[in-house]
Amino acid sequence: MIIDKDFIISNIDKRIYGSFIEHLGRAVYGGIYEPDHPSADEQGFRQDVLDLVKELQVPIIRYPGGNMVSAYNWEDGVGPKEDRPRRLELAWGVIETNQVGTNEFVDWAKKANSEVMMAVNLGTRGIDAARNLVEYANHPGGTAWSDLRKQHGYKEPHNIKTWCLGNEMDGSWQIGQKTPVEYGRLAAETAKAMRLVDPSIELVSCGSSGAGMPTFPEWEAITLDHTYDFADYVSLHQYYENQDNDTANFLANSLDMENFIHTVISTCDYIKAKKCSKKTINLSFDEWNVWFHSKDQDKKLEPWSVAPPQLEDVYTFEDALLVGCMLNTLIRHSDRVKIAAMAQLVNVIAPIMTKNGGGAWKQTIFYPFYYTSVYGRGVALNPIISSPKYDSTDYTDVPYLDTSVVYNEEKDEVVIFAVNRHLEYTLQVDIDARSFEGYEVAEHVVLQNDDPKAANTSGNEQVRPHNKGESYMESGKVVGILPKLSWNMIRLKKQV
Repeated sequence: MIIDKDFIISNIDKRIYGSFIEHLGRAVYGGIYEPDHPSADEQGFRQDVLDLVKELQVPIIRYPGGNMVSAYNWEDGVGPKEDRPRRLELAWGVIETNQVGTNEFVDWAKKANSEVMMAVNLGTRGIDAARNLVEYANHPGGTAWSDLRKQHGYKEPHNIKTWCLGNEMDGSWQIGQKTPVEYGRLAAETAKAMRLVDPSIELVSCGSSGAGMPTFPEWEAITLDHTYDFADYVSLHQYYENQDNDTANFLANSLDMENFIHTVISTCDYIKAKKCSKKTINLSFDEWNVWFHSKDQDKKLEPWSVAPPQLEDVYTFEDALLVGCMLNTLIRHSDRVKIAAMAQLVNVIAPIMTKNGGGAWKQTIFYPFYYTSVYGRGVALNPIISSPKYDSTDYTDVPYLDTSVVYNEEKDEVVIFAVNRHLEYTLQVDIDARSFEGYEVAEHVVLQNDDPKAANTSGNEQVRPHNKGESYMESGKVVGILPKLSWNMIRLKKQV
């Protein structure tokens, strides 16, 4: 590997380390909010969960959905709690109590040192509800909706700056599914109205629900033809699974993620050229993760219950390795991916798990996300890599070494995130770092386990990192020793 401070990809927008809280399962009720919990604060928010979220340093959190938002009336979640209706939540087949809504979530996000990325309902609703919500949330006062917010106890506007124009509107599972023309027209007109209320907001146009959709990428091309002048980003969603228990193939899925990003960028730039526009649309990869472990058990849940344990994947060590590769992919494309959201944050396909009334703990995927979020701030560098490769069931020429590099000039740090995908052998990586004269290895954190299926559960953390990595400096280069099947962070620090 060659790394050089002049091989710049882009400044990294910290929002690529965002996450997602949907009104789904125990993400809200029993996750972030549990008034009877021993650690609950005066608003009913669990302090133990807040502490773990703050540890991850999540800068932005998407809310309130997700599939749920496509039939959500935001007015149900504001005002006196005793007056809020209980609704049938059709996306996930549960009862929504509306005890947490817009104002409460904004309060929680502030406690978590995060911003809110709000989604509006373009399934069953549209222009009117969206513009009213922007007025309620962001207008200073003197109008019906902004004064209603004041009546609800919030004198100052929330100033929510990032808004999603619906969710996965091409999906057959979506309430209010749209054709690309139907969505494009509605999203464009909704965006115009929202911007008239608050010209400072940023807007995300809905992309396809995944790279495997039959509508992809034609959906992006048609919808952006309508929304290009109004939106700032287009969304990408992608989840991966290992149903066939093929570790080598599973860990290669980040190549699919990379191709997905390239295709969406190409489509955006095609519309830019078509419109002779000077504006560049960037990407919001606002749902990504591993998701498959819980799908069978979710079929057995009782319908119309309140906050059942839905989508509660117990993540394995190999899942953490793929999450590390996906984070590397986001960093390598930080010139166009400006927002991302690991879906989700608590209990629902999440790095943080809780017991109702009990403790909270870190899943395996917590660790690569934590280190990348905390230490992956700065400028993304383009490493020149020569790695041995392998072929798997679905992929050819998969590099055993997957990596990203971040240079933080302010801290005089270079951070190398590296995954060794090899199932049997250690990789020795020779890193030419001559442009970083005077730097030494300050830390080498390793996440490794002999069992790819090892998992963390309450009171039994089998997968956790150590900082005893064996990397060292030698004659102006870093020699990185990456154990088989391992995620690594090698942090170089300039010596004073």
